[in-house]
Amino acid sequence: MTESKGNGELAELAAEIDEVGDRASRTVELGRRGFTIAVFSFVLLICLVLPWVGEHAGWQVLAGEGGGIPQLFAATSTGVGILASALALVTRRWWLAWVCAAGGWFASVDGLLAIWSQQSSHASGAAGGGPGFGLIIAWIAMICLAVSWMRTAFSRS
Repeated sequence: MTESKGNGELAELAAEIDEVGDRASRTVELGRRGFTIAVFSFVLLICLVLPWVGEHAGWQVLAGEGGGIPQLFAATSTGVGILASALALVTRRWWLAWVCAAGGWFASVDGLLAIWSQQSSHASGAAGGGPGFGLIIAWIAMICLAVSWMRTAFSRS
């Protein structure tokens, strides 16, 4: 009787160990990188109140003022850099780290195009007003986030 009781406890212990292993295989260990990611996400959040396009702040560009390409960068950097990063930091899901890594690189290209669109000549032949310092800082922060998320996504053993 005690032998079957011991086998039952051993089976429960094995199931519990398997469950912990499965849970660990779906998560990433953030360590110091988690703090770095949180800081760059906060920088992106602060950049939304800084000037991006002319006198328009980042949140105004996100709302539709200032042109289509800067608005696309505002949407992707807010969606990936702030919202998805916060969700990935909280849940520590490995697949979310990959979403943030891929989305971060997409948003980085959007940021480059947004800066370029502000430096290029418009249809009337007049030169663009140039990107605001908030747009440039947001682009740099997005590149740093993309690098951090890519390193995090590849760090899983």
